[in-house]
Amino acid sequence: MNTETFTIKQINATETFAVRHPVLRKGRPLETCAMPGDTDDDTFHLGLFDAQKLIGVVTFMNVAKPQFTGKQYQLRGMAVLDDYQGQSLGNLLVDEGEKLLKAKTVNTLWCNARVKALNFYLRKGFAISGEPFEIEPVGTHYLLFKTL
Repeated sequence: MNTETFTIKQINATETFAVRHPVLRKGRPLETCAMPGDTDDDTFHLGLFDAQKLIGVVTFMNVAKPQFTGKQYQLRGMAVLDDYQGQSLGNLLVDEGEKLLKAKTVNTLWCNARVKALNFYLRKGFAISGEPFEIEPVGTHYLLFKTL
């Protein structure tokens, strides 16, 4: 795969719905793609493009968890369209986000990861914190974190 054909740029919350909906909210109303904090001033969204087509998204929110210390951000709404999955494209989004967070002197990046995505995050250097838990109606998740 030639990752040089892909570009990443900041997008707005509504633009993320084009990927969040078919990947994370399939069969549910479009408005379920909106997440609390999506439009906060310190939230940012990255879009991965194949030419002009948006194929992947990720959101980073300034949200702290009491079990972690220092300046923290939460990774949310990570998704790559089905036709593009399995090509390590999610790595491009997370790497770009981490670069931007390090520039903001963020210490810890954390997320609630679906079981299906667990190995992706573990390979990216995240560690599991605590026991798995349920998020209705989505399913089992793990709390993961990474020191930047």
